[in-house]
Amino acid sequence: MSEIEIREVSLSYDTPAGRVQGVQEVSLDIERSEFLCLVGPSGCGKSTLLNIIAGFIPPSGGEIRIGGKAVNGHGMDRGVVFQDFAQLFPWRTALGNVAFGLEMKGVAKDEREKIAREQLRLVKLEKFVASYPHHLSGGMQQRVAIARALAYNPAVLLMDEPFAALDALTRDDMQRLLADVWHETKKTVIYVTHNVAEAVYLADRVIIMTPHPGTVKSEIRIDLPRPRDPLSVEFLDYQKRLLRELGQDKANN
Repeated sequence: MSEIEIREVSLSYDTPAGRVQGVQEVSLDIERSEFLCLVGPSGCGKSTLLNIIAGFIPPSGGEIRIGGKAVNGHGMDRGVVFQDFAQLFPWRTALGNVAFGLEMKGVAKDEREKIAREQLRLVKLEKFVASYPHHLSGGMQQRVAIARALAYNPAVLLMDEPFAALDALTRDDMQRLLADVWHETKKTVIYVTHNVAEAVYLADRVIIMTPHPGTVKSEIRIDLPRPRDPLSVEFLDYQKRLLRELGQDKANN
């Protein structure tokens, strides 16, 4: 049985111009410990689908199961990381932010701080446990957000363009860090991105979505050894293949 089963999931909503089909009959199976990237143009339903999987939005039709259990609202089996730096609590230190989910679960103070420190070590922020978000760079804040999402040990990590607002060098560093964290934790990851190179660097498999309505167009398995070399011929070939699938090859050549 797959870790995540998505069966004919659809979402429609009302607008001033009429009813819009945001996601239409998406079906996917995602294996345990798989790193899956969703790519596609704006408006193709990537983030909407992620929010449905997270349990933040109920689908109009279809069903999602995680570990064999139907998704009905948000649960502690899913950790979520967004693009917005404001997802951290500004009045809590890095340690306090990471420990928050454990606190909500009723974990004792000493135990949750021990776990939070370990997660901060995992994202290479063990020296910043007492720092507040405004003391941290954007990349460091996203590392705290990743640590917080991992701290209560969810089965699935859902990430919605978490590095999109970062500068290019920081983004490259964060991609390497995330690849290392995934290798160590073996979490099942669903990652939304517009960045084709990012998808090739991170994913075991890339799902290409098309807009209006958002549905699965195709999938490409990335059969490259890790760690991946973004300058290799094979890496660049996968980028070109994804761009062709997205219909952007001429625009990007």
